[in-house]
Amino acid sequence: MRQTPLLAESRAVVVLIGAPGAGKTRTGKRLAKLLGVPLIDTDKLIVAEHGSIAGIFAEHGEAHFRALERAAVGRALTERTVVTLGAGAVVDPATQSDLAGHRVVQLTVSPAAVESRIAGGKRPLLAGGIGAWQALVTARQPIYDRLSQLSVDTSQQPLDRVAQQIADWLERQQS
Repeated sequence: MRQTPLLAESRAVVVLIGAPGAGKTRTGKRLAKLLGVPLIDTDKLIVAEHGSIAGIFAEHGEAHFRALERAAVGRALTERTVVTLGAGAVVDPATQSDLAGHRVVQLTVSPAAVESRIAGGKRPLLAGGIGAWQALVTARQPIYDRLSQLSVDTSQQPLDRVAQQIADWLERQQS
């Protein structure tokens, strides 16, 4: 696979947003490799600094987690990387505002395709299974749509192909 030249700037090369289980982290890894830049997964930053997300939710609640998430997102957006956001990060108005100046790609996934991806997971807001997932996605979809310039469905295609589609789109953005 070819590497795409990128502008030399101190901000995220691209930000991946979307529904839980859409493949943001896995696609982000592939995309970062294609582009020759690091990956920052904001959920992984939080876990490295504060412990498991489920533990944070259990001990301190969702509001505390969202504050940690907001700080992680703010830091990540200033780095020349591929950034993947947790599915709920876009709910924060300050994050929405910050994303306005970035290239943002939404990954989508169908309920049928995501069901096996989220089964038995440790995502606190998805304890109710596919019904909880659908409710979250329905509530957040207008935000995802408003913030993104490109949307790619990961339901039926290999994530290598998804990453290449995004890399090709980024290259067209620079022309």
